[in-house]
Amino acid sequence: MNNQPEWITVGALADGFAPEAFILPNLADLAGQSFTLHFENGWQIEHRFSTGQLAWSLADSSASGEAPYRATSVREGLYLVDFLKQEDGRTVSVSLVLDIVNAAFTAVLGRMPGEVEVRGDLFSKALTGDELTSVKAEFHHGSLDRPWQPGACPHTLTRELVGLRNLYRYSPTEVYEHIYLNENFYSWQCLKGVEQGLADTDRCHTLKIADSLYLFVWREKIIPTLGLVLIDLENHRSDGKIFGYASGDFGELSNFPVSSHCSVLNRTEYPQ
Repeated sequence: MNNQPEWITVGALADGFAPEAFILPNLADLAGQSFTLHFENGWQIEHRFSTGQLAWSLADSSASGEAPYRATSVREGLYLVDFLKQEDGRTVSVSLVLDIVNAAFTAVLGRMPGEVEVRGDLFSKALTGDELTSVKAEFHHGSLDRPWQPGACPHTLTRELVGLRNLYRYSPTEVYEHIYLNENFYSWQCLKGVEQGLADTDRCHTLKIADSLYLFVWREKIIPTLGLVLIDLENHRSDGKIFGYASGDFGELSNFPVSSHCSVLNRTEYPQ
């Protein structure tokens, strides 16, 4: 009888990924620049970048803040900016895809559930029609330094990854496989690393950013986790982050970078 592989916290996962991780460099390209993000929903938020630090302020409001940030780029003229901010006493994960070429952006706001939400059983959630994961993610589009107009952001939901089976090498010791099932779900398994033998099917969202470039976001239900990566199928690279509780006491949060060398294993073509 095979032993049951053990689920681990996001903090333990971060420790496993860290040694010799293939992470992309944290760029200083944005230092000294500022962008006003005009959201489709009407928000206007100025973001001012310095070396390693980001300041933001909401127009017509006293809301503002500062945070350290990570900025990376898998394609020229496009940056992934990631940071954490405090909102009503809770930590919010903010990931911005800044599309300088198209003067557009996509923002993903992620929130971890509280302990009571996490400890609710999956069966009860299924019976009430709730999502099985309690991790929340909001998606917003907008324009950079210009008023929003319909169609100003070219980033769109897509099914282009459906049927793809992809291999991700995050470090010499951490290797995963993804199978993209449909627009709502994907399956993953750890082939090598601290989660070796673990696998699941989780909620996901895929946006096409450019040709062969996708923003992929997933929300796990067993260990509350928000994952977000830009997948560049042309250059066989991915870059992003994983966000969740560092340990089982629902105290400290972990928000760590993940980058990989990725390759297509195969693609299934489904009959119409």
